[in-house]
Amino acid sequence: MSTLEAGEVPHRLVLSYATGFGEEGIAWIAGLPALAAGMLERWDLKRDGAARAGEASLVLPVLRSDGTPAVLRLQMPRQETTAALIGLRAWNGKGMVRLLDHDPMGSSMLTERLNGARTLASINDDDVAMSILAELHARLVAFPAPRGLRSLGDIASEMLDQVPQAIRRLADPADRQLLHSWASAVAELAGEPGDRMLHWDLHYDNVLAAQREPWIAIDPEPLAGDPGFDLWPALDSRWDDVVAKGDTPRIVRRRFDLLIDVLGLDRARATGWTLGRLLQNSLWDVDDGKTRLTPSSVAIADSLLTR
Repeated sequence: MSTLEAGEVPHRLVLSYATGFGEEGIAWIAGLPALAAGMLERWDLKRDGAARAGEASLVLPVLRSDGTPAVLRLQMPRQETTAALIGLRAWNGKGMVRLLDHDPMGSSMLTERLNGARTLASINDDDVAMSILAELHARLVAFPAPRGLRSLGDIASEMLDQVPQAIRRLADPADRQLLHSWASAVAELAGEPGDRMLHWDLHYDNVLAAQREPWIAIDPEPLAGDPGFDLWPALDSRWDDVVAKGDTPRIVRRRFDLLIDVLGLDRARATGWTLGRLLQNSLWDVDDGKTRLTPSSVAIADSLLTR
């Protein structure tokens, strides 16, 4: 199993690239075996397990020439992968998976290998899991955003421009009112977007067990902005379990309190930026053809605004 066969590429990655990137994505997937062979030879790597799919990458467990386990990530060059490389270099392994090598032209990455079989979701006590995530989050946002990352200010401006059209496409008047109120919250904060380096997708499944530190974050999508905009993935973690417990508002508020206490955030500002994140997710949903707000987004907003 020294080379990659076309049939090894996970179907969900093939489908994701075909639907998300069209002909360009299909062509990139077709070139994966050759790309993998080139990077394995370039970095003197041996495969050490089955191919897996990340959110937008092919993941190959490998061994380096000295026998050290590592992970080869192959992904199509785009804005998000460029940002990830910027962030990984800046964090330099501090609370974040360590970047061992990278190809700036092709966006391939070689990273340390963590315990992919054990995520933070494996901890049953939600307070313990959320406290661990919050402490890790605080370490990550302590870094000022380096040059080259997208600004939350620009994203906020783009979102506000999209709101009028999105409101017209929502079927329920109550949803239209909610989207308008979330946009109003963003408009109040947009002038002070912040300058921290955000992970943008820090939830339980993006925190893995490790040896050099108990828990380490993976798969960042770095952005320059206010840490309050970075809280939603944590609040939404293991959402089916939250709903099953039958006390969604209490759990959401408890998670939010843990996060803002550890990160030292202003409650009102963090609430506003969390509504901004719900706005962003909803705009993406509407753009994908949905005409109703996601129930979890509505529940999180209601939980934070009703005490």
